Amino acid sequence: CGCSAIMIHFILLQNKQGKTRISKWYSPFEHEEKRKLESEIHRILIRRPPKFCHFIEFRKYTLVYRRYAGLYFTLCIDPKDNELSYLESIHLFVECLDRYFGSVCELDLVFGFYKVFALIDEFYLGGEIQETSKKVILDRMAHLEEVEKRT
Repeated sequence: CGCSAIMIHFILLQNKQGKTRISKWYSPFEHEEKRKLESEIHRILIRRPPKFCHFIEFRKYTLVYRRYAGLYFTLCIDPKDNELSYLESIHLFVECLDRYFGSVCELDLVFGFYKVFALIDEFYLGGEIQETSKKVILDRMAHLEEVEKRT
């Protein structure tokens, strides 16, 4: 990708076995390249000791990740971007998932994937952090639930 803007290039939610449960791509990558990236990133993360830093220089990007239970939440960002803000955004995103699903687990991601994508879109938009208020995000999700029930 020849993108030059400072942004999130993609988001991956992967389990310990390497299965990508959710992926959101903000930069154009070919299908085969996406699969290679997912596999390569999983191999890097699974071998990384838990005490290591949550930032990894990867190709021409920076990976920011956190592991919660058996899931890796990974953002691929530009190296010039603020890693700490993205690390905190991952934590806030997981808190929103937890609050929305009530103690989120991997099955929630699998069977409620469309809700997870809606939550991602409330949080991140076009490769940028859009909203950082947990209350605002969860209020919007509650509104979407109401609209869905009416239709």
